[in-house]
Amino acid sequence: MTNTRTTKIAIPYYSTYTHVYQLAKAIKEGVEKVPNVEVTLYRIPETLPKEVLEKLHAAPPSEDPEITGEILAQVDGFLIGYPTRFGSFPAQVKTFIDSLGGLWYAKSLYGKFAGTFVSTSSQHGGQETTHLSLINWFAHNAINYVPLGYASPHVGEDQELLGGSPYGASTVTGPNGARQPNEKELETARIQGENFAKLVSTYVKGTDSE
Repeated sequence: MTNTRTTKIAIPYYSTYTHVYQLAKAIKEGVEKVPNVEVTLYRIPETLPKEVLEKLHAAPPSEDPEITGEILAQVDGFLIGYPTRFGSFPAQVKTFIDSLGGLWYAKSLYGKFAGTFVSTSSQHGGQETTHLSLINWFAHNAINYVPLGYASPHVGEDQELLGGSPYGASTVTGPNGARQPNEKELETARIQGENFAKLVSTYVKGTDSE
C-alpha cells in the first residue's frame, strides 16, 4: 500500500542576533525541496528579561511560534539551532530541554531524528563541541542523531573564514557579531535541510508501508 502521510519536520532555534535564524531559514528552504514534507520554524523561548536583552542590543524576536514539547512529540524529526556558550548550548536551550522530562518518561521522542546547526564567534570558538553538546540529551531520549557529513562541498574548505563541518551547518559571527552568514554557509544549511528531509521522509514511507 502506498504511503501518503506527510513527513513532519520542526526547526526550533534560539538566536540572539539573527545569525542562527538566518541558518534556520536556509535549512527550511532545503527541507522544502523534498516532496510531501511539512516544515515549520519555531523559536526556543527566551529566558532573559527584556531590560537585559535591550542592554545586549539583541534583535527583536521573529514572528515564528515558540516550540513546545507537544510539538516535538508530534513531528518525525527536528533540526535544532543555537549559538555557542563556551563550547556548549546556551541556557535558553538547557531550560527548554530540561522542561521535557515528561517526554523522556513517556518515551515520546524515542526513534525520532535530529540534527544541529550552530554559530560561534570564531572558527576555533567551539564549532564542533557546540554541535556535540546535545548528544547526551539525544542519547537519553533514544533520538537518532543525523550529522551532515561531507554532503556540502564547502565543508573542509580552508581558503577563507567559513563555518560548516561534518556535524552540521554553522556560521562564524566575529567577536562583535558583525559578520553575517555568507552564501557558502547558507548553501551548506540548505543541503543539510534537504538531506535530513530525504532521510526522514524515506524512513516514514518505509515504516508506514509495513
